[in-house]
Amino acid sequence: MDTVVSFVQESGGVKEYKLDSNGLQILIMQDLSAPVVACMITYRVGSRNETSGLTGATHFLEHLMFKGSEKYNKAKGTSVFNVLQDVGARMNATTWMDRTNYYELLPAEHLDLALDIESDRMRNALILPEDVESERTVILNEFDRGENEPTRKLYHEVWTTAYSAHPYHHPTIGWRSDIENVTASDLRGFYDRFYWPRNATLSIVGSIDIDEALEMVSRRFSSIPEGPEPALVTTREPEQLGLRRTTVSQAGELGSLMMAFKAVSADDDDALALDVLSIILARGKTSRLYRALLETSLASGVDASNTALRDPGLFYVFAVLNPESDHAVIEEAVWNEIQSISREGVTQAEVDSAIGQLQALEAYSRDGAFSIVQQLNEAIASGDWKLYTEYLNRLEAVTPDDIQRVARSYLTDNRATIGKYIPA
Repeated sequence: MDTVVSFVQESGGVKEYKLDSNGLQILIMQDLSAPVVACMITYRVGSRNETSGLTGATHFLEHLMFKGSEKYNKAKGTSVFNVLQDVGARMNATTWMDRTNYYELLPAEHLDLALDIESDRMRNALILPEDVESERTVILNEFDRGENEPTRKLYHEVWTTAYSAHPYHHPTIGWRSDIENVTASDLRGFYDRFYWPRNATLSIVGSIDIDEALEMVSRRFSSIPEGPEPALVTTREPEQLGLRRTTVSQAGELGSLMMAFKAVSADDDDALALDVLSIILARGKTSRLYRALLETSLASGVDASNTALRDPGLFYVFAVLNPESDHAVIEEAVWNEIQSISREGVTQAEVDSAIGQLQALEAYSRDGAFSIVQQLNEAIASGDWKLYTEYLNRLEAVTPDDIQRVARSYLTDNRATIGKYIPA
């Protein structure tokens, strides 16, 4: 194999390579279950990396990267959508707090086309002023839809209330005034800071010959310079000194309650115990909050989740109230279950059941090439792609004592932000 890549390591069937010329990280896995390949490039930039005046820049560029590059653009009749749709591909992009990603799922014989498109728009995106203006209207409409959707609005309000210093305070879509005022020059500067091989990971999973795929990657990407070293996010959220509250009141039908707690980063072992705790609290009919809230008709739905991010995220409980229910009653019921676990712990049976459910969810998330690159994408964003491949082994180490300890440590007043949505 005449390539310019170096093998780095292997975990869970995924092999990591590095492109020698510019440091591009490559993750590759052969999956012969279907004649398709999933290709995804993850840039380690998201709302976490944005500053005042440039909030929403990553999401804005997500739109613009489909508007055209030097080789693939509408004026030439070679827009990304048209070219990929002609070969039966599925493509899109997503932006989140720690990353943005661009992907294609397509017949395996067209992998080189996907790589050509991604290498071209890595450095050759046009970012034209007229495209910025047309997409500004689209994004503002998207922003307004989110503002008018009570659940999403409450979610954003809780995050912006919980974080006073850390950029997780910013909504991924950005603040409206920044969307309205950002220029093509601003976005070009942001693009030139973050969209380089040294800040990207290319994941390829599917019906491929690994050596041939690496040769394609080398041919398409090796001539691109590695780029500047990305600026580090050094802001740390200061210690919270008391419970915080926020209220959203707007048109809608059913009220809701979100109770969020500052937790840990994705690479912390306590993150797995919090994952298990979220299942014990609110997944399925045997969960504690299902019995406390749904079987008593206080709520029509309940969920809990630990947000796995590069920096400490939020563990939250979200409940949808029944029409006759009261926010204070729901909040008290949730606190009662949390305090019960903090005082008395949980049973081994509860832990075993929760781990079993998480194992089933993981098995589902590994069903098919696209599912695998999606999960790798989130692990890359969190700081280490092996957080995905090693998750199940680490999960089995969680004990009832761990669950009680994390409940006592993180689910407290001084880490809490409580938001309620009141239908107006």
